[in-house]
Amino acid sequence: MPYVSVTENLGQRITDFLEEVGNVAQLTREVIRDILRGKVNSQLALEQMVKIGIESLPLALVTSGFVGMVFAVQIAGEFLRFGAGKYVGGVMSIGISRELGPSITGIVVAARVAAAITAEIGTMQVKEQIDALKAMGVSPIRYLVIPRFVAAALMIPLLTILADVVAFIGGYCVAVYGGSINSVDYMENAQRLLVLWDVFGGVIKTIFFGMIIAVIASYKGLKTRGGARGVGEATTSSVVATLITLFIVNYFMSVLFFK
Repeated sequence: MPYVSVTENLGQRITDFLEEVGNVAQLTREVIRDILRGKVNSQLALEQMVKIGIESLPLALVTSGFVGMVFAVQIAGEFLRFGAGKYVGGVMSIGISRELGPSITGIVVAARVAAAITAEIGTMQVKEQIDALKAMGVSPIRYLVIPRFVAAALMIPLLTILADVVAFIGGYCVAVYGGSINSVDYMENAQRLLVLWDVFGGVIKTIFFGMIIAVIASYKGLKTRGGARGVGEATTSSVVATLITLFIVNYFMSVLFFK
């Protein structure tokens, strides 16, 4: 029966999805529990901060700068048409700090970092190096997952702050020098309309983005099977799952923080 077959297949997919969500939640609980108990290797965490934060800096800044410029191109002309050019700076500052900066930084870092984490841990898994760690009494969660979790949760917010600044400057250059927006009006309205919570709210979102990226990517790596092909499939699945989760979480957190 085709209908029964499709229904069973859909039911199995839903069951597998819920099982995956439960496993990720369990891994997150174990990670947070060990962190609260002080089970953090500071040296490994610092190494991951360099890989996740500093090495992602050029990508995050270049992307955010051009996104800010594109945003200015789109809104400056329309605001001038309606005689509201002086408000461009305020809209730019709010849009960048609340959404563009955090979202773009989270997306570009997720694409790079999630793939790297899953590939690294997945390769260790298929080569049975993680089994060797367990045999030596070393917890894979404490040795592999927690340093990446801590590094991502700390470094992505810092990247976001820098990305906000670069995006705002890029938007300023385009709006003022390419869109005939008065520079004094741009800066005054940015200062008047932007409140501190706009910046803090955006940065707080990226703390959770970092946690999500690290947990999902590590989970996919730990569950890798099937040699080199399995590593490739796990890496692709990791990036897709991470990005979708970031979009969903971003919506609910934006509603919670800024509605």
